[in-house]
Amino acid sequence: MLRRDRKTESSTTDQRLLDQRGPSDWVHTDPWRVLRIQSEFVEGFGALAEVPRAVTVFGSARTHVDSAEYASGQALGTALAAAGYAVITGGGPGVMEAANRGASEAGGFSIGLGIELPFEQGLNEWVDLGINFRYFFARKTMFVKYSQAFVCLPGGFGTLDELFEALTLVQTRKVTRFPIVLFGTEFWAGLIDWIRTSLLTSGKVSAADVELLHVTDSVAEVIRIISDSELATTEADIEAGTEDLW
Repeated sequence: MLRRDRKTESSTTDQRLLDQRGPSDWVHTDPWRVLRIQSEFVEGFGALAEVPRAVTVFGSARTHVDSAEYASGQALGTALAAAGYAVITGGGPGVMEAANRGASEAGGFSIGLGIELPFEQGLNEWVDLGINFRYFFARKTMFVKYSQAFVCLPGGFGTLDELFEALTLVQTRKVTRFPIVLFGTEFWAGLIDWIRTSLLTSGKVSAADVELLHVTDSVAEVIRIISDSELATTEADIEAGTEDLW
């Protein structure tokens, strides 16, 4: 679905699935929701199956078009496209629009994975291939399955949710290790300090876990980190005589 406007509703599909308050008619409707959930996975896998190697860019939907963060997102999208990567975002405004725009204007493949929310518009105009999801968990699966790396620009709760889910999957080896880059050293400094002074010193995470995060202000450095990681993974696969499959 490309740039399809969502209907205005008082609740979302996720909310209706997870909310157990009210009448017991959910007993009869939830089994049928399984088919809708299945359809989201089928549609997502089908639409993205032939997408070239890609990098997901996360960041705030509230970032203004005239801001330095928007300019960074656009420059990152341009650089990723020039390096041969498709760019995947949440398809919304702000940083997501900036990354999609940079990729699209550079002749790259610009992808948006939207989500049903009561307070956001449809996909931004720079999306070439767009899919609208009802369920966050189906959408998150697509981000992980079709990305070689995650780059997080400054963002809010949604960006933090996506960041820590990716970290957890890599830390627990549920997915093949891939780089997670935090773009914007000043913005992310407080979080990194807290991880080191609270989580690491109290033994909640290991030093190796902290090293899963790369922090930079350089677009060129982002491309280098991703390219080096991809090369290292390829060499490891060749040495082992196999490849990790989803």
